[in-house]
Amino acid sequence: MRTTRHVRAFAGRTLAGLAAATIVLAGCTSDGGTAPAPEPEQSTAAGDADLLVDLGLDGLSGQEIVERLDTSSQGRPLGFAASVREDEVLIGDGTIEVAVELPGDQLYVSIAPYVGSTHDCYFHSLATCQGEMVEDEVHVRIVSDDGDVLIDETATTYANGFIGFWLPRDVTGTLEVTQDHLGGSVPFATTEGSPTCVTTLQLVPGGAPSPS
Repeated sequence: MRTTRHVRAFAGRTLAGLAAATIVLAGCTSDGGTAPAPEPEQSTAAGDADLLVDLGLDGLSGQEIVERLDTSSQGRPLGFAASVREDEVLIGDGTIEVAVELPGDQLYVSIAPYVGSTHDCYFHSLATCQGEMVEDEVHVRIVSDDGDVLIDETATTYANGFIGFWLPRDVTGTLEVTQDHLGGSVPFATTEGSPTCVTTLQLVPGGAPSPS
């Protein structure tokens, strides 16, 4: 399911509008990945350009859109805005914002482990967020507070420095990432209002046990 909305703050698809949309709709910031913006309104006007068609995303589910954009090898920032929220992914160009529904029983959590530098983030921007560790092999272990091992695998971070997982809703626990002698862990939650972007997991010597 998707909805299309006009963004009142912009009048057309200009290059300046695209740049502003990237910042306003999906910047990596501590306030949740977006700066305050005028409330979009539901669009009913005939002839609105279909942004998903323009971007080659038409016909994809919200989950497929998130995975395709997060794993894209294109350098950031991209020429549009894309933000992963709790129950939808928002795609925008400054004129039109499209909301595509995400699975109700899972929350997408994208992790950017780092050694030396990071950035603030709450809602993961698929178009602008760039992590430090690019295409690095790491071991990820995600365990709930109840002791359930949700993820225990070796994986490679994407070109944007992140690696994403679909986790069950209403769970709290620990995210652990290791690489050689480095490691780190942070708490996580997939409860209502939880972030979709984790940029606080620093890898330090002896920071977490090596995977068995």
